[in-house]
Amino acid sequence: MAELPASRLLPGLGFAVLSAMSFGLSGSLAKGLLDTGWTAGAAVTVRVLVAAAVLAVPAVLSLRGRWGLLRRNAGLVAVYGMVAVAGCQLAYFNAVVHMQVGVALLIEYTAPVAVIGWMWLRHGHRPGVLTLVGAVVAAFGLVLVLDLLSGADLSVPGVLWALGAMAGAATYFVLSASEDNGLPPLVLAASGLTLGAVALLVAGAVGVVPMSASTAPVSYDGATVPWWLPLLGLGVVTAALAYVTGIAAGRRLGSRLASFVALLEVLFALLFAWLLLGELPRAVQVVGGVLILAGVVVVKLGERGTAAAAGTST
Repeated sequence: MAELPASRLLPGLGFAVLSAMSFGLSGSLAKGLLDTGWTAGAAVTVRVLVAAAVLAVPAVLSLRGRWGLLRRNAGLVAVYGMVAVAGCQLAYFNAVVHMQVGVALLIEYTAPVAVIGWMWLRHGHRPGVLTLVGAVVAAFGLVLVLDLLSGADLSVPGVLWALGAMAGAATYFVLSASEDNGLPPLVLAASGLTLGAVALLVAGAVGVVPMSASTAPVSYDGATVPWWLPLLGLGVVTAALAYVTGIAAGRRLGSRLASFVALLEVLFALLFAWLLLGELPRAVQVVGGVLILAGVVVVKLGERGTAAAAGTST
């Protein structure tokens, strides 16, 4: 594994941070909708539909008539849409039915550890000591950020659903980093979101996910906005922009490093919760955020050390 050149590292980190920021906004925007009577399934379905519609034309232009790419990668697109988009969301929503949101999120965000294991078993990319240390530091930081030290009740169904969400998130990181398929990031994101939207609509139609909506105004920390505005933000910013930049980051950084930088989503989620919902983070959460950043730095050092070791062994 060669060390990433600055021409890939810096843009990759920029895309990864922008993706984490975009994904981190989704919870706060959705919370306002949920408080007015929207179900989580309905909000996510509209979010994915809007994102697919926004990316449709740019994706077609990016494809430049190479429809054969989609046919050759039909399996990849299907897995991305069904597992990384729809499956991950559905599993997470079912998890929070049985357990606290923070606990479910923590389990889902063990995805970077799963990515390390996958890259090791499937591709022989054995993680170095620093990479493993970074994983532990970042995981402990998440425990503090999510304020779980006070104790939380666990349920077996909830844990299983959350592990399903973790598998979906890990799949997202691995597939986003693949450059061998030839699919432009816009095409992979748009086609995956389209399939994910279809899957969510089917899940709603058969009653797997409750679907109900409201046209009541939505309130955010004293400000009231029309119902369609947060939906537009969910679709354009937290889905279309987030997925495209996430794929772009994965292809520049690799799935392992990109998945750890994506942990910043938790920090951005806390920031937006403060700005939009008036929820202030506690001091222990600030410490946890620092540990997450430290874990990402250590992982990067581990990537560099692994690359150096690979270079000396050849």
